[in-house]
Amino acid sequence: MNKTVSPALKALLDGFIDYAGLYPPASVHLETALANFVSYKNSEYAWMLRWFVIGGKDLDSVPEEFDGCMSVLTNADNKRAATIEASEVVSGAKPTYCEIPLNQLEKLVQVKEHNSFAKIRMGGVKPEAIPGVDDVASFILKCAELKLPFKATAGLHHPIRAQQALTYEHDAPRAVMHGFINVLMAASLAYYGDKDIEPVLNEQNASAFKFDNEKACYKDRCLSVNQIIEARRQFIHSVGSCSFDEPIHDLKQLGWL
Repeated sequence: MNKTVSPALKALLDGFIDYAGLYPPASVHLETALANFVSYKNSEYAWMLRWFVIGGKDLDSVPEEFDGCMSVLTNADNKRAATIEASEVVSGAKPTYCEIPLNQLEKLVQVKEHNSFAKIRMGGVKPEAIPGVDDVASFILKCAELKLPFKATAGLHHPIRAQQALTYEHDAPRAVMHGFINVLMAASLAYYGDKDIEPVLNEQNASAFKFDNEKACYKDRCLSVNQIIEARRQFIHSVGSCSFDEPIHDLKQLGWL
């Protein structure tokens, strides 16, 4: 029998994964990625799934049935997209996430002025691609100050910060990766004015996080289910992940699903 998911955890993880199976380290073929997305949409964990991430150059190979379900990597509007993910600061008719280098946080003001959202890259297939906790905290806090919603992408396959293999190769490099629970909780707390979020991002002990019928907590810092729902809707929108199965597997291992 499947474990009942606590309302607080469900609120935190509702629609949080933008499936990016086309991209490293998964790098599956387009047909496989699309089939995976359909399968995930029909699974018992479909409530965790949001959009299918794809590059604009690959759209011609995607059937029309996926229109309105895609987050498209492009710097221009696209009528088939649900959202746009841009590599520079742009405005869009669709919700648009603009990726900002972490050493140029002043650009977040420009993102806000363009009525767009922000995007932060949290990792990659090499250790040096993983930003430090201090840089991630600075990004989140600046977005909170500006009331600027954002999404995170890359390197967030696992719920809790820990040393992990960065690819699926047998000799893959290893490094301490950020956890999506850490990021979602830190951002939710920041949304409500908590500025001391580095410890949340840096936490490697899953037992520091608690979820029940009424609240989600990091140690003695708690938010109600309704507060989590509001933070997810208004601030931390989603996490791009090349895997949908891996997050679910890890959450089950923790006994949370």
